[in-house]
Amino acid sequence: MRKFKIHTMGCKSNQFESSIIIENLKNHGLQEVKDINDADIYILNSCSVTHKSDNEALYLLRAAKHKNAELITVLTGCFAQIEKEALLEYDFIDYVIGNDEKLQMFDYINSDNRFHAKDIMQLAEFNKVELIDTTKTRASLKIQDGCDNRCTYCIIWKARGKSRSADSNFIIEQINNFSKLGFKEVVLTGIHIGQWGKEFGLTILDLIKEIEEKTTIERFRLGSLNPTEITNELLEYLKNSKKFCPHFHLSLQSANDKTLRSMNRFYETEFYLNQIDQINKTFDLPFLGSDIIAGFAGETEEDFEITRKNLEKSGLTQIHTFPYSKRKGTIGESLPDQNSDEIKNKRATIIKDISKKKYNEFISKNLGKTHEVLIEKRRDKHSGNLKGVTRNYLTVQIKSNKDDIFNTLQQVKITKYENNILYGEII
Repeated sequence: MRKFKIHTMGCKSNQFESSIIIENLKNHGLQEVKDINDADIYILNSCSVTHKSDNEALYLLRAAKHKNAELITVLTGCFAQIEKEALLEYDFIDYVIGNDEKLQMFDYINSDNRFHAKDIMQLAEFNKVELIDTTKTRASLKIQDGCDNRCTYCIIWKARGKSRSADSNFIIEQINNFSKLGFKEVVLTGIHIGQWGKEFGLTILDLIKEIEEKTTIERFRLGSLNPTEITNELLEYLKNSKKFCPHFHLSLQSANDKTLRSMNRFYETEFYLNQIDQINKTFDLPFLGSDIIAGFAGETEEDFEITRKNLEKSGLTQIHTFPYSKRKGTIGESLPDQNSDEIKNKRATIIKDISKKKYNEFISKNLGKTHEVLIEKRRDKHSGNLKGVTRNYLTVQIKSNKDDIFNTLQQVKITKYENNILYGEII
């Protein structure tokens, strides 16, 4: 029996697609292993957000081949899709497989042809591949792929192609299948899920209404949304939803209007700060995550100071930040007044400190509260405690001997926060 090891970089869509690859290979008789030393095939599902991630992918593949010359190495994901056949010049890469092709991985790793990647910009239909991974507590469902935005810092639209949506019938069928398999929650993922349905003349709200009315799932969670996609109508509907988990991730990127314009983002800071306030007023302790790029080209100290002040006064819960990295093939690469790594790293550190403070404040607001928690299918591997996730995206550990409540929804009172771990008691 051939054995494979898979390494996943990047976003939740990549994580979802790696699970598809694993199922595809297992269904064809291959065995997944955790240790690369036990593998015959090494698959790297790459990210290409930055040059750093590209270089990391090459380093991992080179190291793997150097350690075992007989190992079959496969590079897939966004790096593979963008650079394509040029990557075959590296003698430590055996196969280069594109983002669409990787979903049928077995078909290609047995081919005499080492390169498989269509022109992804020509793809017009969503690849409806099913994932049934019953080892997970929460099901993931990819509902959309691609992106029609042209942000100046981003290369991903070239790696993922035009926005393509799964049709609602497929989505509803998949969610109801998850329910039959015992799942209590589904997470809706994609590259830009806010663009779901545009080719059908529909919106993400139309899909949410169908999920609410036509599925038996007890909870659903949304992936990242742009601020312009969170309308008052959407919030009003979600407020009254019995299934929606009040957890938002906003793709903000900056809190300065000048920088947002340079990034080719189509909103202003005041607009989304008001949105954040509205979300916090609409829901009881919603989790509000965000992305912020530190030190984008042309961002001055004065510009960053505006971003810092706006983030501090915002009602965000947590901020995922990273220093801007020039990406070959983007407009951002050629913009003037690029910041040094030292400046970018310094600004990222400041934002991380703001995020830490806000997260701790959010934790404090939840202490003493009672939340519905989905108990994981297995105990925490370090503490041995039960653990689970609240509707508002907090991971809680529970000291309990009960073994009959895995994968159930329980009312849990949050009792303390200690050593970065949140604890609760079952009511």
